[in-house]
Amino acid sequence: MNLATILQHQAIFAFAAALAMLLILRWLLPAARAQARTFLIVLVLCALARALAYGIDAAGAPRLAALIGNLTTVVLGLLIIRMAGRLIFRVVLPKVWLNAAGIVEDLLITGLFLAWGFVWLRLAGVDLASLITTSAVITAVIAFSMQDTLGNILGGVMLQLDNSIRVGDWVKIDEVSGRVVEVRWRYTAIETRNRETVIFPNSWLIKNRFTVIGARADAQLRWRRWVWFSVEIGCPPSQVCDVLEAAAGEANIANVAADPPPSAVLMDIDKGVGRYALRYWLIDPQYDDPTDSLVRAHALAALARHRMEPGIPREERLNIKDNEARRAALQADELAARRRALDGVDLFASLSEAERSSLAERLVYAPFVRGDTITRQGAVAHWLYIIVRGEADVWVELGTERQFITTLEAGSVFGEMGMMTGEPRRASLTARTDVECYRLDKEGFRHILTARPDVAAKLSEVLASRLADLEKQSAAVRLEARAAPRHDDILMRIRSFFGLDAG
Repeated sequence: MNLATILQHQAIFAFAAALAMLLILRWLLPAARAQARTFLIVLVLCALARALAYGIDAAGAPRLAALIGNLTTVVLGLLIIRMAGRLIFRVVLPKVWLNAAGIVEDLLITGLFLAWGFVWLRLAGVDLASLITTSAVITAVIAFSMQDTLGNILGGVMLQLDNSIRVGDWVKIDEVSGRVVEVRWRYTAIETRNRETVIFPNSWLIKNRFTVIGARADAQLRWRRWVWFSVEIGCPPSQVCDVLEAAAGEANIANVAADPPPSAVLMDIDKGVGRYALRYWLIDPQYDDPTDSLVRAHALAALARHRMEPGIPREERLNIKDNEARRAALQADELAARRRALDGVDLFASLSEAERSSLAERLVYAPFVRGDTITRQGAVAHWLYIIVRGEADVWVELGTERQFITTLEAGSVFGEMGMMTGEPRRASLTARTDVECYRLDKEGFRHILTARPDVAAKLSEVLASRLADLEKQSAAVRLEARAAPRHDDILMRIRSFFGLDAG
């Protein structure tokens, strides 16, 4: 039986199989509807060509009819192979949790195309032995002249088969850092954060080293970032590390992983400066520089609050008299700003002007960055804060949850009970915006109470009034607030805490 007879008997079955595959593909793979439309157009053209071949044969032109029929058969076979490959790799294999690389699908389909071509030629009576001998020589010549292109193609095959690089990976290649958007036969495309697409030949990637960001075994991508700080060598290294770790770990910064927690280490000492590295884990490489910036801002504010000076070389070229005059003017301006801050606090209204001036000299500048935890409920800290700029939110911790109470603005005071009586903080405070404060500790206030014990009575009245207001605010948000202590109870606590005489 010749090829024409075989094709005439099987043509209807081939068209039926192709149509069935097309319907299944359109039904099970909605994302491939555009491609299914193309398959349908090719199938309709094949059917029309087959009908035309029958008409031409009936008109007495069998050779032309055979040529059209053979071309139709070849195209129909290629179409069936292509649709079968789509169904197997896009529908069947994913159902059994096998996701083959796209290049494997291309290789298999290309191999089936070649196999179908050889089968068709064999059925047509072509001597394959001589054809293979001739094509081997041609293939060798082509391979020699296209060795770079073939190297890129084989490189693309190896990259996908060994899963060393995948679409969606974040990679670093030399000075280029970005996300893999395509792994093609010839090249791999990397999209940077600057919206640039950098093309790397696959043969280069096979021969050279590149870095894939994040561990493949982790469900959540995490990339450890290093942020550097120089701090004066006079600051204890252990305390500097604690401050840096707390600044990054407690500020609730976006894209900073809570686990593992940030860590700080002293990496070097040179020219009187300690070189520290604050390491944290970034969960989205898209925002590396902005997140580094936020971590630096929180860390610098924390260092300033703890009076840890940055280790920056300084050079002054001023006349000594001018320098002293300038310093005196700056100190006077700063003291005036502190006096204004104290004048607005009702807690110190009973103090004389001289006493407030004395307190102003003992205030410490304490900045906070938005998101910082200024103080935590239950903590014991013997100082108070005066907000001079920004806003802070007051929260009450309820087990694993917390309830918002109010927002404090510039001129507000918090932590007064901790400084005056030593009791733990009744609420937590976080920086709603960047906040600038002055801090006054117990020792800075002791000399006034020691000189004027009568002031304690007036202070206790103000504190009792403040606690009563806090109790009302807690009740307003349906919290179970502790009963506010009475004036005489607070007075007794103040006297005991500062060691004042009972009289």
